[in-house]
Amino acid sequence: MSVDRFDIYMIGVGGQGIGLLSEALVRAADLAGHVVRGVDTHGLAQRGGTVVSNLRLGPEAHSPLVRPGSADLVIALERHEAVRGGAEFLKSEGTLVYYDASWQPLAVRLRREAAATKADVQRIATARHARLLRVYDSGLPDSRMQNVVVLATLAREHLVPEVTAEHYEQALGELLRGDVLDANVALFRAHLGRAG
Repeated sequence: MSVDRFDIYMIGVGGQGIGLLSEALVRAADLAGHVVRGVDTHGLAQRGGTVVSNLRLGPEAHSPLVRPGSADLVIALERHEAVRGGAEFLKSEGTLVYYDASWQPLAVRLRREAAATKADVQRIATARHARLLRVYDSGLPDSRMQNVVVLATLAREHLVPEVTAEHYEQALGELLRGDVLDANVALFRAHLGRAG
């Protein structure tokens, strides 16, 4: 493995599939030969609260927690969480990937805070001189599959060093079975060739 350390911070809302995305990334990175350390924080996942996963690759990653401002890659499955995760964890010149869904937090629903916009996410990326990738599929058969669309984006754009589409597919094969596996692999493959 040629990378000494690569930090990934994942954030979403309970029910969006951060757990599957995180585990697929762990397994794919391991299959690629990376030393992998990670930890999940589920918090209020069952109530639609924030779910976070820290993943660190490489021999120089000595703890599983990603420090604020040090993530090479921030992955968010929701726009508000993209703003939150990008502002706190994305390092300068890192990459921010987000699925453009909006699951409004309680403070937004109560009108205590404004809803996050695409422009808000862009401002975070611009402030960090970061690469920004917006991911969205209006034709998903199940909203819980947006994590697989994000996974395909990671593979297509080669965002995790040395991890290939084959590693991601093998990881999905270890985690899913039957019709669920078939549907997710078909979606993954369909998105490998798409941009935006």
